[in-house]
Amino acid sequence: MRITQNMLSNNMLRNLSNNYSKLDMIMEQLHTGKKITRPSDDPVVAMQGMNYRTQVIEIEQFARNTSEVNNWMDNSDAALDKATKALQKIRELAVQASNDTYDEAQRQNIKEEVEQLKKHLVEISNTNVNGKYIFNGTNTTEKPFDDNGKWNNPDLTQISDVKIEVANGTKLEANVDPTTVFGGTGANDVAELFEDIDFFINALDTNNQAEIDASIGKMQTRIDDVVNSRANLGARMNRLELIENRLGEQEVIAKKMMSENEDADYEKTITQLITQESILRASLSAGSRTMQPSLLDFLR
Repeated sequence: MRITQNMLSNNMLRNLSNNYSKLDMIMEQLHTGKKITRPSDDPVVAMQGMNYRTQVIEIEQFARNTSEVNNWMDNSDAALDKATKALQKIRELAVQASNDTYDEAQRQNIKEEVEQLKKHLVEISNTNVNGKYIFNGTNTTEKPFDDNGKWNNPDLTQISDVKIEVANGTKLEANVDPTTVFGGTGANDVAELFEDIDFFINALDTNNQAEIDASIGKMQTRIDDVVNSRANLGARMNRLELIENRLGEQEVIAKKMMSENEDADYEKTITQLITQESILRASLSAGSRTMQPSLLDFLR
C-alpha cells in the first residue's frame, strides 16, 4: 500500500489529538481531585461511587435521627428527675402531716404547699420542647393535661409510642409512656398520679388522719413508677449511645471507601502528567519531521 504525505499528516494529527485528550484528562483529575468527572470516563467507578454516596447519605440521615431521639430522651429524663423530686417532697409532707401532734391549721399549711407542688407536676407533665408535648405520644400538638391535672385525651390506650428509625431496620422508642408515669388506662382511673395527690389534699383539708396515712403509700408507689420509667428510659439511652458509636464507625468506613473509589491518587496522577507531557513533546518532534518541506524551506 502506498503511504502518502496526506496519510502521514492525518495520522500525526490524530495521534496528537489523542495525546492532548489524555493530557487534558490527567490535568482535569489534578484540578478536581477526582478520578472521573463523568460516568462515561469509567462506568464501574461511577456506579460504585453512587452506591457509596447513597450509603453515606443514609448514615448521615440516621445520625440526624439519633440527634432527634437524644433531644426527646434528654428532655424526658430531665422532666422525670424534677417529677421524682416533687413527689419525694410530697411524700415527706405526707409523713410530716401524719404526725398526731399536727393540728388542723398546720395541715392546712401543708395542703397549700402540696397544691403548689401539684401545679409544678402539671407543668412537668405538659413539658413542651420545640413546640412538641413530649408526654402525649405521637399527639405532640395538644397538651396531655389540663390545669387541674386531668387527661385531655379521653382514651389513653390510643396514645402511640414515638418511634424513630436510628439504623437500617431499627426503630427506637423516643418518648416515655405517659400512662406509666402519670396514670392508668383511662381518664377515670383512680390510680392516676394527680388523683392520688388530690386524695392527699382532700385528706389534709378534712383533717382525715387515716387518709393522710394512706397517702404515704400512694406517693411511694408513684415515686416507684417514675423511677422505673426513668430506668427504662436510661436503658434506651444507653442503647442509643451504642447505635451512635456504630453509625460513627460506619460513616468513617463508607467515606473511606468512597474516597478510595473516587479520589485521584495525586502522586500517581502527577507521574502520569509528566509522562504524558514527555510523550506529547516526542510526538510533536516526530511529527515535525514528517511534514513535507514547504517552499519557504527551499528559499532559506
